Amino acid sequence: MYDAADMRLDLVSSPSALRTFARACGAALLIGCLGACGSSSGKGGVAQRGTYKIGAPYKIEGVTYTPQEEFNRVETGVASWYGPGFHGKSTANGERYDQADRTAAHRTLQMPSIVRVTNLANGQSTVVRINDRGPFARDRVIDLSRTAAQELDIVRNGTARVRIEQLQAESLAVKDVAIGGGGPAEQNQAIAQLASGKRPPQQQPQQVMAAAPPAAPPPPPAPEPATVPFRSSGPTISSLASASPAPSAGGFYVQTGSFSTAENAERQRDQVRSYGFSEISQASASGRDVYRVRLGPYTTPDAAGIVADRLKRSGYGDARVVGD
Repeated sequence: MYDAADMRLDLVSSPSALRTFARACGAALLIGCLGACGSSSGKGGVAQRGTYKIGAPYKIEGVTYTPQEEFNRVETGVASWYGPGFHGKSTANGERYDQADRTAAHRTLQMPSIVRVTNLANGQSTVVRINDRGPFARDRVIDLSRTAAQELDIVRNGTARVRIEQLQAESLAVKDVAIGGGGPAEQNQAIAQLASGKRPPQQQPQQVMAAAPPAAPPPPPAPEPATVPFRSSGPTISSLASASPAPSAGGFYVQTGSFSTAENAERQRDQVRSYGFSEISQASASGRDVYRVRLGPYTTPDAAGIVADRLKRSGYGDARVVGD
């Protein structure tokens, strides 16, 4: 960020200089914010491939979220951030989360897309690339990476009221790159080219905008591990599960463990209560009684997968999505 106080009088006296200065600042912001992240890679230094994802509607705590392709979204709300506990883990579109990159999680925007986030308390702003889903607390609208949160000065407080403005040309550019298989590095390079006044190769904004959004994929015929991880911080964890007891039939669950004694199952059930409604289901396996700890129910495997993914990252490596 920079302080333009010393130039204020010269800029006000010269409108043309003001316009030139604003364009230069915008280019510098985009190059600095996204171009610096061009080295993003997966584990072991292997470059990541791009994935363009919108996703099917999903339901969390009675609220249905419908992902959709947008290019002019503007909204105001509370931002939170997530950091070390998720570093290196998979995001909702299959990338590796890097807390040093300027990325963020949003509940419905296509991945990737580009937004400018401004802290309404201090006026500081940064540009981030959406590559994850969340947060699911009712009053929050975006989850920022640690670096993005630092640039907005919200790490200490944890949250801040912000304004989100989607950048149309940049969102179109990263869509083209991701569809072509380009990963975070290539996407950030395209943004840097736009900021410097160049059009990224094969960028066709008008044709892209006229194209209809991809149709939502049909639900799988049988429950399987979900691919939509959850990213959030603070009290949003408890909002992921149904607040009411599980129905007698139907729905999807997250099983966290199977035990030979009820005592061990009860111990784990108490440990995972903060993730939502939990229960112990008694069953038989190889002629012996087993006690399974489950959370749910969830209306879709993706919704259950959000919880399963978070549990795995918290140390419950056996967490998996199961049917009723």
